[in-house]
Amino acid sequence: QVQLVESGGGVVQAGTSLRLSCVASGRTASSSAMGWFRQAPGKERELVAGIRWSGGSTGCADSVKGRFTISRDNAKNTMYLQMNSLKPEDTAVYYCVDRRGGYYSRAPEEYDYWGQGTQVTVSS
Repeated sequence: QVQLVESGGGVVQAGTSLRLSCVASGRTASSSAMGWFRQAPGKERELVAGIRWSGGSTGCADSVKGRFTISRDNAKNTMYLQMNSLKPEDTAVYYCVDRRGGYYSRAPEEYDYWGQGTQVTVSS
């Protein structure tokens, strides 16, 4: 089992920054990839950014490219999402996800563990 705990969400104004953190505990050694999904009211969950543990390759959605950066600290079993130049359309619940095998994926069903989510609200 793996437990994922997100933190760092909040209410901010457009143009400002937030950093989300996700601390993983439990059987973290078997993780192959992690990522951040988000879900806005009335919309489907979408992959915001992903990172592969082996090699550290990353990817992100076109909508956040150049503004969001995903990173990890292996020693702390922690993943981060640095979000700059936030926009009202970034408002959503952000979820930390973990996958046991394979690359990061846009398909939510391919992830084995999910955090409880953290709310990010960006006001205009």
